[in-house]
Amino acid sequence: MTRPAILTRPAPQGASQQNLLLFRIYVGYRSLLSIVLLIMLVSPNTRQLVGVLNPSLYVAVALAYLATSALLLGSLAGEWRYNQRMLFVVFFIDIVAIVLMTDASGGMESGLPVLLVITVAAAAVMIPNRTLATLIAALSVLAILADTVWLVLRGTLDINALFPVGLLGLLVFGVSLMVQFIASRLGKAEELARSRASDLYNLQRLNEQIVQHMQTGILLVSENSTVRVMNKAASVLLSPERPITMEQGRRLLDYSEDLAHQFKHWRDSGQHRAQPFRVMESAPPVIAHFRELRPGTERETLVFIEDYTPVTQYAQSLKLNSLGRLTASIAHEIRNPLGAISHAAQLLLESPGLAESDRRLADIIQHHSQRVNQTVESVMQISRREPPRPEYIPLCQWLPDFVGNYLDGLRDVAEITVDCSYLDLLVEFDQENLQRILGNLLDNALRHSKMATGREQARIEVALDFGKNQCLIDIVDHGTGVPLQERSKLFEPFYTTVQEGSGMGLFLCKELCEINNADLYYRTTEQGESCFRVALNQREL
Repeated sequence: MTRPAILTRPAPQGASQQNLLLFRIYVGYRSLLSIVLLIMLVSPNTRQLVGVLNPSLYVAVALAYLATSALLLGSLAGEWRYNQRMLFVVFFIDIVAIVLMTDASGGMESGLPVLLVITVAAAAVMIPNRTLATLIAALSVLAILADTVWLVLRGTLDINALFPVGLLGLLVFGVSLMVQFIASRLGKAEELARSRASDLYNLQRLNEQIVQHMQTGILLVSENSTVRVMNKAASVLLSPERPITMEQGRRLLDYSEDLAHQFKHWRDSGQHRAQPFRVMESAPPVIAHFRELRPGTERETLVFIEDYTPVTQYAQSLKLNSLGRLTASIAHEIRNPLGAISHAAQLLLESPGLAESDRRLADIIQHHSQRVNQTVESVMQISRREPPRPEYIPLCQWLPDFVGNYLDGLRDVAEITVDCSYLDLLVEFDQENLQRILGNLLDNALRHSKMATGREQARIEVALDFGKNQCLIDIVDHGTGVPLQERSKLFEPFYTTVQEGSGMGLFLCKELCEINNADLYYRTTEQGESCFRVALNQREL
């Protein structure tokens, strides 16, 4: 799976680890040097350079030097802690060993004192304390100077041997000071780099947290329409049933054909007209926007996915407010003549000499007057909508009582079954609102069942969705269902598929569900039956 490069957490303190690495290198150098010094003594080509004055001393010191290197190698296998004093002792032993082997080899002519430069440079790098590092350099110069003076006094060397020793001393001090300066600058640069790396890592983590907790879904899409990275909001909007880790590396077409088509059109034309779409039938409408991440390079794209529900709710709210103000202003003017018309029709029906054809016309007048009055009442009901009064309802005990009362109020015989196996289930809802919602949905279910089968039948099923923390109430009928192209209009005001309907019932149910923290949508069951589902969401504390 392709993923963008990300920073790793920097080590909280890397100085000791770096010094451990340098110390291991130096111990390896000491071990190799001690072996080479022993080989030089037995090799015919280099035998005359080392140990010429005192071979036994040379061999003893070289073996001791090799033994200390072996001890140091053994100590590195365990837990090593940074200790400047221990380093000082190691470098001091090195100085003593090199000076003793120099003494056994005839002084400066052997070339062994040059090894002190490496020891001093290593001390300047690994010992942060400049005083101790400079002390190592001073001890090295004093030791080789004292040995040279001792050899001059013994007559092995003449007085002129002091000049190269002086030059070596200047070189040792110069190397020590220069390496200390460079090591100090490098240490500060490294510390600054480590601090910057830590800041970048923290900023990256902060950005990740911000992106992951944004309400807007964000996807990083490659040129071939493959999703490289997506945040939690995008996963919820595009694939709520799968975890986010399963969603990376898939193609846009796997989520939605509409999204893939819009992305391809934007790629080809460079223009995009945002159109809301649904990932699945029961999912909320979403809208997508595209932004090229780095123009002219890999053509990676940021896709922003937003829930379109607040926009539709706001538009619906504006429509409701306008409708409520309009209805409130003309309700009085409509009801007065409407009441007169209805009353006149009723008087005509009571007239004994009214012809049968005229009686039919009077029935039509009265029937349609009631329809107009019902429409005005529904709109007024929505416009003066009051906040809900939620209460805990034992759903499995409440539903049979509600259905019984509902059937008692019907003129015709109907059959409604209730399927609820959660005996202790409590839901929080406004009881009056729930009665009105289920009553309207059952009216529709019975009406469409009778139109399709000749019998008024409906079924109420209760289920739980533990993944979404929802209680699902399905009102299932035996009607012919709603065509796919008409489903988006179901909950619009004044939209109806039957002549007797006002087009406000489903719209009112949708509004009542929303104010009670619930969703209402149309779906088909696995058997192909028509179903309206009320999804009661768990209230946040």
